Amino acid sequence: MAVQALQSSGVGLRRILAHFPEDLSLAFAYGSAVYRQAGPNAHQENPMLDLVFTVDDPVAWHAKNLQKNWSHYSFLKLLGPRIISSVQNNYGAGVYFNPLIMCDGKLIKYGVISTGTLIDDLLNWNNLYIAGRLQKPVKIVSMSENVVLRSALDKNLKSAVTTACLMLPESFSEEDLFIEIAGLSYSVVSVNLGKASLPLPQEVKRVAERAEPLSLTLAIEHSDFRMVIGEEKAKVLNIVKPNVAHFRELYGNILQENPQVVYKMQQGRLEIDKSPEGQFTQLMTLPRTLQQHINHIMDPPGRNRDVEETLLQVAQDPDCADVVRLGVSSIVRPSSIRQSTKGLFTAGKNFGNRRLWYTCYVPTGQSGFSVVG
Repeated sequence: MAVQALQSSGVGLRRILAHFPEDLSLAFAYGSAVYRQAGPNAHQENPMLDLVFTVDDPVAWHAKNLQKNWSHYSFLKLLGPRIISSVQNNYGAGVYFNPLIMCDGKLIKYGVISTGTLIDDLLNWNNLYIAGRLQKPVKIVSMSENVVLRSALDKNLKSAVTTACLMLPESFSEEDLFIEIAGLSYSVVSVNLGKASLPLPQEVKRVAERAEPLSLTLAIEHSDFRMVIGEEKAKVLNIVKPNVAHFRELYGNILQENPQVVYKMQQGRLEIDKSPEGQFTQLMTLPRTLQQHINHIMDPPGRNRDVEETLLQVAQDPDCADVVRLGVSSIVRPSSIRQSTKGLFTAGKNFGNRRLWYTCYVPTGQSGFSVVG
């Protein structure tokens, strides 16, 4: 099968990469074309290959790419590389996608993001968009010696572990952890206004009641807009179950080195410190944007407490997990909507086919990192 050939050798990925300008600080492939998934699309032949290119200078890179691959772009190409870079950097989640491209006999979608924007997202979770993809197994095709980027990639994984542990009970399985991590960039929210549901603090209910109905999904739904417009609810399970070994390879060392985690590797079980002191330590290491969103959720009008005071309160709250989950959701949903809306302008010559566009802009696998050899 073509998918197996792609997975077993980096040659196919490097052949595709050769069609693009070389100035990349990072290039990775993700999705069902790279890592097998369960579910209804498990045996899909020739699935679309998803790629992300990280570049130091988006204007210069797009200028070169326009010369090599003019047909990949939408009407925005007529406005030049500076406008394309402006759309990339200033709208959505800071990434510019060219979808539904035939390259070296393979259907691909590729996104371009600046190195600085990616580093900021990895460290602070401003959008949790590309950072979310990098919390799942991906194939690294090319990576520079940028030590700041490499450190940020590692910090993103550690933040994913901490956030997931805050949303889990004191004892849980490896698979439970990986499902929580894989779901972060889909952001599951357990809120059901008007009917019996998980208890939430009054502060959270207050914010939830002000939010738009779409973000408060019935029972347990995915708040990622891409999920809403086309993704099956079991997507996270379909990503994790066939790839537990890849997740273990990605997170094993981090779990072993985490002083607040007891990792029983042979049993596939973990324990986490759920004392208020332990949870406060974990909350204080969360990415800055997530801390700020939690503060906004919990801070009553007029109080203007600092983040540390709020996190101390959350650490002692029995609903700490729900507060953290709602905080993640408040990052993911707006950035997903903005990024998907941007696709209206960047979808290129295939824009007229809405079905194809929707298919393109759902997260097809989000599939550490496995480096292509």
